[in-house]
Amino acid sequence: MSERTEIAYDSKVEGEVIVTRADAVINWIRKHSVWPMPMGLACCAIELMAAGGSRFDISRFGMEVMRFSPRQADCMIVAGTVTYKMAEVVRRIYEQMAEPRWVVAMGACASTGGMYRSYAVLQGVDRIVPVDVYVSGCPPRPEALLDAMIKLQDKIGRESSVKTLIDSNRRPRPEAALVGA
Repeated sequence: MSERTEIAYDSKVEGEVIVTRADAVINWIRKHSVWPMPMGLACCAIELMAAGGSRFDISRFGMEVMRFSPRQADCMIVAGTVTYKMAEVVRRIYEQMAEPRWVVAMGACASTGGMYRSYAVLQGVDRIVPVDVYVSGCPPRPEALLDAMIKLQDKIGRESSVKTLIDSNRRPRPEAALVGA
């Protein structure tokens, strides 16, 4: 006998009724309807725009609705260099997003400050907001961003959504994933 440890949309059809767990249904819906908000701060934003184009087509994965309002988005993609002047803005926009919310750090500058070791550059966006997925590269290719978004979808599928609905005021710091270029 094989033992299943994967949490997925497992259903059992009994007559015309499908029986499953609420957690599995909610996670399946969240996983396939991620609405990203591009936070393009530097050159990585060009590759972010390419991921939405017809060649790479991010809409294949249920992320076609790019939202430019934090109230309508649930995933912030921070692409580029975060300066201390912009850090306060990024944090404020993150706080305006509704729960559950996720953050992707796209590129070396958003992840670690990149080649900029100066007084003006924040050495990683994870110092001000919790990051779920890191994408390496300078700039990372659109394929790397798509891979990161698929990893984020897998992470969303494993989260406990019922607990998130009950305790939506505080989300613990997630374990981040690293995506290679």
